[in-house]
Parts: sequence; C-alpha cells; structure tokens
Amino acid sequence: MKEKINLIALFGPTASGKTRLAAELGKRLGGEVVSADSMQIYSGMRIGTARPTQEEMLGVPHHLLGFLSPEESFSVAQYVPLAQRTIKEIAGRGKLPILAGGTGLYLSSVLQNLRFTETPADPALREKLRQRAQEEGAMALYEELERIDPRYAQNVHPNNEKRVIRALELYYSAGVTMTQQYENSRRESDYRALKLAIVFRDREKLYRRIDERVGRMFEDGLLEEARTVLSGDCRGTALQAIGYKELAPYFSGEITLDEAKENIRRETRRYAKRQLTWIRREEDIRELYADSGQFDALLREAMDAVHAFFEKEVQP
Repeated sequence: MKEKINLIALFGPTASGKTRLAAELGKRLGGEVVSADSMQIYSGMRIGTARPTQEEMLGVPHHLLGFLSPEESFSVAQYVPLAQRTIKEIAGRGKLPILAGGTGLYLSSVLQNLRFTETPADPALREKLRQRAQEEGAMALYEELERIDPRYAQNVHPNNEKRVIRALELYYSAGVTMTQQYENSRRESDYRALKLAIVFRDREKLYRRIDERVGRMFEDGLLEEARTVLSGDCRGTALQAIGYKELAPYFSGEITLDEAKENIRRETRRYAKRQLTWIRREEDIRELYADSGQFDALLREAMDAVHAFFEKEVQP
C-alpha cells in the first residue's frame, strides 16, 4: 500500500489572514508553503494579488509564486501536476507541505488527485458562444453557467469569458458539466490531509478587512503596478485579476479613481462570498473563526487541530 504524504490544506477568503497563518504554521512545524492562488503565480503583479513579501514569509520557503509572465494563460489542469510534484519534493526533504490559497478549485483538485483529460473542442459551438457573449453580454452566459453547473460557477469570475465559454461548450457538446468532469477524473488521494478554513460568523468583519486591504494596496503602489501590467501584453487568465481590470477604465478616463477603488472593493467582496460558498461545500474541513481579530488565538486553535489530527492519524 502506497504511503500517504502528511499535508495541511489551508482554505479561506481573501483578506482572511491565510498568508500569515500559513507562514506561522510553517515556521512552527518545519513546513514549506505551496501557493494555491491562481493569480499569485504571475510576475509583476505582487501588490494587486497580495503575494506575500519576503518579510511576510517569515523565512519559510514558499513555492509557485510569481513564476509566470502575465502574457501566459494558466489552468487548473496545469497547476495540479505542478503542485503535486512540489509537494512530493517538500515531503522528500522531510518537511511538512502546507497547501494554502484562495482558489478553491486548485486546492480541491490537488487533494482529490484529479487527472485531467482533454475533451474534444467544438470550434463552431465555441464561436457561437463568443458571438452570444458579444450580443447578450458576458453576464448572460455566466448566469446560464450558474443554472447548469452552480458549483463550478462559484469559482469562476463572471468576466472570465474564456472559462465560462469552455464550460458551456463542454456541457452542450459532451453533455457533462465541468464539475462532473472533475468528479470523473478523481483518483485516490496521495495525501493524509488536514483541511483548515479561516471563516467569519459576521461577514461584515471580513468585508471591513477587505476594504482596509484595498486601501493598503494603493498606499503600496497598486496604481503604478496596474499601469505597468495593463500597458504590457497582459491577456488571458491574468486579465481576470481583481484590482487591474477595474483600473483600466480609470486609465482611459472613463471613471474617477474613487469609482475604480469602489469597484475593486465591491468585486473583492463578491469574490470572497464565492470563496466562502466553496468552503461550505468542502467535506471534512475544520473551520477556524477569525471574527475576534486575535491572531494568536487563531494560531493556537490551528496548532491544536494539527496536533490532534496527525496524532490520531498515525496511531496503529
């Protein structure tokens, strides 16, 4: 029987404190962090994607951050084998892998050991869907996806036209949803995984943290970073990063900076809501409530969960 790798998987909405908790756990447990964030993979986008600084990493090695140009597209099918290889290498060094990030699809796909297979494309259907997006608007197609495959839609931004169209194309051409395809691709997990999630009983407290983070991003130079990113050949997946696309109309003179900031706050809150919905659907997950704002208490609870879980799992 294949021996499973011990692993901590840390879920949580944006601005909940995942970065700090993952680094602190790594420091105390001899771990290394593997990012599960679909936007922190891009170089030149540190501020807008809240990629951790060297100081925030606390000396703990972090992987799969800033390794891809914004010009390149990236998918969960590419992420899973890359993350799994990284986790195996960390475990091989005798360290504890800590998979942490806000992209629930990335986290779940690694934990479920999904093996993605390419489905035949239907160029004619895809073009028809693109035309519909132009005529009816991207939101009309997204709402259609929500009716057909609500679980997958929770992890797709409404403006991510490429992923929405691909999901609809799969459904109308093959008769299966993206969620069904993922379920069919599942294999026995390679991990003995403790799943932790930072959540809030009072969502308004999370929203206030989001507003504060957006303010700090502008203080740290988001405006200049976004101008640089958008002036380049950024396309595909990177264009969906919140904080950049909302500034594009400001740079073109269509809206004020205050309006752009409010749009970023609003879209980030909506994204956090979708992240929390994903977490609620995840099985066997230990929730850590962060409403009090007391990080030390959150860390103690997480450490208690780690010790209880792995002591139980290694017993004969």
